[in-house]
Amino acid sequence: MLRIITDFDGPIVDVSQRYYRVYQLCLEKTRNPQNQVKELSFSEFWALKRSHIPEKQIGIISGLNDMQAEEFAQLRKQTVHTHPYFQHDTLQPGAVDALLKFQQAGCDLVVMTMRRVSELNYALVKDNLGRFFSEDRRYCLSDDYVKTQDVRDKPLLMQRALAELPTATDTWMIGDTEADVAAAKKYGIKVIAVESGIRDRTQLERYQPNYYLPSLADAVDFILKTSASSLKDNWILAKYPQLSNQEASSTSSQTLISSKK
Repeated sequence: MLRIITDFDGPIVDVSQRYYRVYQLCLEKTRNPQNQVKELSFSEFWALKRSHIPEKQIGIISGLNDMQAEEFAQLRKQTVHTHPYFQHDTLQPGAVDALLKFQQAGCDLVVMTMRRVSELNYALVKDNLGRFFSEDRRYCLSDDYVKTQDVRDKPLLMQRALAELPTATDTWMIGDTEADVAAAKKYGIKVIAVESGIRDRTQLERYQPNYYLPSLADAVDFILKTSASSLKDNWILAKYPQLSNQEASSTSSQTLISSKK
């Protein structure tokens, strides 16, 4: 069985407009009327975010003093993951078609995200994405979970998923952050870093994923081509459910068909 574990924000959903609108709000709320601030353009702001520039530093670059920038960073942290702003998220180009390709190829699709349950459920309903991920294939944070750091919390989600999910013959992780790469590498899972999310190529290279690709759409074509043998096993197991994964892997479909004649 070929299993695909994908992050949500970045590979599937574009969060850039949500982040920018929250930036604008927080800048307006923390500025002093006497201050001359420079509101960054969307492209300027997003380039800084993708370069992993801290929120406080973004506030200072925008003209806030040190105290205001600290307040700006705290307000942003409290606001960016609140429901009024999730409406600004949009689907990444080609994401739905990519998920359909995985589904039609018989892949076991799993979503693993640092969103909380209510935040993920909202998005799955909003964009009709629940059809790709059954409830037992959704790994996210509980609504009352106290976050530490993504690079610490995401490997815990991966640990739980690997303990609960049935064994797969081939597993891939698709993500856009250092947390995705860390979670996959800790458990020996091949990981593709897509450049459609919140980290740019320079940042992703620091964590040494197995592959870099522009988007989820590119990842699906690469994985399906690379993992053709696992997909063959899926077909064999569907046709001959009495076989184990190991038996399916060691038996060619042609041999099975011949033996049934």
